Amino acid sequence: MSEANATRPEFSQPDHPKVARGKTGVLLANLGTPDSYSYWPMRRYLNEFLSDQRVIDYPKWKWQPLLQAIILTKRPFSSGKAYESIWNHDLDESPLLTITKAQTHKISETMQERYGSDVMVDFCMRYGNPSTKSKVREMVAAGCERILFFPLYPQYAGATTATANDEFFRALMTEKWQPAVRTVPAYFDNAGYIDALAQSIENAYAKMDSKPDVLVVSYHGMPQRYLMEGDPYHCQCQKNTRLLQERLGWDKTELTTTFQSQFGPEEWLQPYTVEEVARLAHEDGKKNIAVIAPAFSADCIETLEEINEEIKESFEEAGGETFTYIPCLNDDDAHISALAGIIQDNLAGWI
Repeated sequence: MSEANATRPEFSQPDHPKVARGKTGVLLANLGTPDSYSYWPMRRYLNEFLSDQRVIDYPKWKWQPLLQAIILTKRPFSSGKAYESIWNHDLDESPLLTITKAQTHKISETMQERYGSDVMVDFCMRYGNPSTKSKVREMVAAGCERILFFPLYPQYAGATTATANDEFFRALMTEKWQPAVRTVPAYFDNAGYIDALAQSIENAYAKMDSKPDVLVVSYHGMPQRYLMEGDPYHCQCQKNTRLLQERLGWDKTELTTTFQSQFGPEEWLQPYTVEEVARLAHEDGKKNIAVIAPAFSADCIETLEEINEEIKESFEEAGGETFTYIPCLNDDDAHISALAGIIQDNLAGWI
């Protein structure tokens, strides 16, 4: 507990424990990261991730034997190699962790400027460390009477936003004195976010010798069945692309929506990015493309390794010549400004 902010309640007995109160917490949440790319840390991380029934919703009796006996004996090796190729070796942590720390620092500075010490900003991960439970505990102990929980996913999906919220609410179940809470909804149509996304494209294009033939707007995929069961993710991705196109002032033919990272035997949202970039090169003669990934608020394994290595290779093998990956918004000032604006809107009435 923060002793500087802790006092005994008025009229309490001398042995009453000190209580820290009066703050508002802003808890940013991202997907997660293994502690290392070696076998056992990778296995722990993958086990937590792939055991989440928001992610893989097969019955446990059917899925867990397959996961424990087969998938988790092999996949930590291949995933570990992929993580090693993008690892921040200077800090010995994943790029996602490095970037999330930077985002949190900048947002914290912005909140300090606006609200002083009344607002506490921190981050957690749905899988791995720092855990959601540990950060909720820290915020409550520091005197946060209110917590705004902010999953850093522009588009809502059950496998991202919802499972992050689930974990947040599970953490609250262990608190004797629960704070008042709010969760930030999807922000794919937020004007500041769309503008930051468009600026990142305009800045990237300004540095190129020639404009790409097409911009591939690649979102993380999900099983087609989830859409049929009511998940709004696909619709929000499509609207995200349309709003981006309108902000850029481009023709519809200048960009296309695709989905990446399919896993397992089911049909996923299509077109698949890895196949579409090859088709663009081979069938449509698009030799110069750019790719952006608006579903990710920070660069991670799916962007730095999958897009910039696997998907790039698919494009080049099909005859593509120039492949440009436009990084996620990360801790770009326009992105931080957009996120800070969303936080301010969601704190209305609390501060």
